[in-house]
Order: sequence, then C-alpha cells, then structure tokens
Amino acid sequence: MQRHTLEERTLNSLRLTPADGALTDLYRQHVGDYPRYYKMDGLSRLGLVASEMLLRQSGRRPDDAAVILFNHSSSIAADRQYLATIAGADGFYPSPSVFVYTLPNIVTGEIAIRHRFHGETSFYILPQKDPALMRRVAEASLACCGAPCVLTGWIDYEDDLHYEADLHMIAHKTQ
Repeated sequence: MQRHTLEERTLNSLRLTPADGALTDLYRQHVGDYPRYYKMDGLSRLGLVASEMLLRQSGRRPDDAAVILFNHSSSIAADRQYLATIAGADGFYPSPSVFVYTLPNIVTGEIAIRHRFHGETSFYILPQKDPALMRRVAEASLACCGAPCVLTGWIDYEDDLHYEADLHMIAHKTQ
C-alpha cells in the first residue's frame, strides 16, 4: 500500500500563448470533436484546448481529479461582447448567445465534463498571477479533498491575440 505525503509532484506542465497558434487551429489539431466548442467564449475555448493538450501529454485521467484555475480578468472578453449588444438605446437587444458560455466556472465545468472528472472544480480571480498562492490552493485540495491529482494553473484570455494558459497536473508524492 502506498502512503501519500502532503508534498506533491508535478506530473506535467503546459504553457500556451498566441505564439503557439490560433485557438481554433489548435482545437482542430488537438481536440476536434467537442461540439460545444463553437458556442463557448474565448476563455472556455482556451481552457478546453490547453487542458486537452496537457492531459494527452500526462496520460492521467482519474475520475476524481480536481480542476482549480486562476486568472485576473474573469470573463472580461465575453462581458465586453455582451455589453456591446446592449450599448445603444436604439439597438438595445441583449444577446443570450454571447452570454451563454461565459463566467469562469464554465471553464472548469467544461473541462470536468469533457474528461469525466468528479472532483472539486474552482476558479479564483486574483489581482495578479501569484504562483505561490496558486500552488498552496492546489496543495490544499490534494490534502483535504481526496483528489489524487489536480489540474491547475493560470488561464487568462483577452482576445485571440492576447491569452495565456500555464497549466500543471500535480499529484501526491508517494513513498
């Protein structure tokens, strides 16, 4: 029987920026079969593509994995698109199609649905990227919530030319 310490190990990491290509091109190369992709806002698209790429590298997909993500702008890109649909009194028509797949928790939910994860899903908004704080939150999930591993990291999306996903899959270190 293996015992787990509170010390964790990184199983795999992935960093994705616009230099890696357009999100839709990356989606076609690495996912290609998730019909809701085209309904999602940019943040959710980024999360889906980056998590798929990371999980294919790591090969680990336990059912009770947790998904804990962070950023500093929430879903601002989709919020701006939605605001544009209600900006003028003459053309006021709130578009539900713009707002359907928004909010940061949609990202964690879509990742969990896609990979059948049944663990914790959380999304935290921070003033700036803080790797030490992010690591402590992920470690706390490993320590108290029974997750064998956590997909965690920074995922921020402004538009197709300004985004960043810096994801890690971490697990208990076994002895």
